Amino acid sequence: MRFAVIGAGGLGGYFGAKLAAAGHDVVFLARGATLAALRDHGVRVTGVEELHVAAVRAEQDAAAIGPVDAVLLTVKTNHLDGVLGALPALVGPDTAVLTMQNGVGTPEVVAGVVGAGHVLPCIVRIFTKIVEPGVIEHMGGPGSVSFAEPDGSVSARVGALRAAFAQAGVPVEAPQDIQVELWSKAIYVAPLGLLGAAADAPLGVVRTRLRDELAAVVAEQVAVARARGVALPADAVDRMLAFTDGMPAESTTSMQRDLTEGRPNELDGQIGVIVRLGKELGVPTPRHDVLYAVLACRSAR
Repeated sequence: MRFAVIGAGGLGGYFGAKLAAAGHDVVFLARGATLAALRDHGVRVTGVEELHVAAVRAEQDAAAIGPVDAVLLTVKTNHLDGVLGALPALVGPDTAVLTMQNGVGTPEVVAGVVGAGHVLPCIVRIFTKIVEPGVIEHMGGPGSVSFAEPDGSVSARVGALRAAFAQAGVPVEAPQDIQVELWSKAIYVAPLGLLGAAADAPLGVVRTRLRDELAAVVAEQVAVARARGVALPADAVDRMLAFTDGMPAESTTSMQRDLTEGRPNELDGQIGVIVRLGKELGVPTPRHDVLYAVLACRSAR
């Protein structure tokens, strides 16, 4: 299959390398130092597994790539606006765009550009980091993907894509309800980043000293999801808290680290979207409202 990978960072570099190593036609859309590194040295994965694809194609202009079978949209939500304009050149009549971001708002944003019929919401489970341009460390996690049509169905293109990932050695999960999966991951990630950034504290502090606040933040997200028609389980809050109890106490989220270190971040894509949906649906989100406003001020400095 022919893939275009938008963003050759932790996710794009990893999955692009896996697919390219398996013989698929993979083209990276990149720029700057990453573009140069990919052209000069290819893409390398280190850590849990070792993989080097010495010769990969990388382009700066989507028009030079043209329509593909699938687009892996892997940039963080705060970089979406800068890449959405590339999508029309990559999308043909049957192209699928896999949205691999944390947060729940990206599929609708992308649908506004290419049409809902091209969008496949995708959940990834992996921990990666960029060692240097073109070099990705797989730090942990299964490296799996989980995706379906927005209505949860398994179309011919979903079947073909799942087979391509599996053939590349990527574990593929078949979600019973893709919207439940999407929101479930969001409530496992975003509240920890929100409170961790606000308190400037790791998970171990958030899940103990701020446990009641954590439960309340998760409950707000669950209420918004249910108002959107997403059938999260009745014990969704308890499940999330139990999940945090099993994580390393020193853990932090990427959004939290970016906020703490003054870098561009996903505050709007992970938290702002909940504030906006709450207002739209008439669901109170008081903790999100306050913490989002406070952290947005910090982020703007």
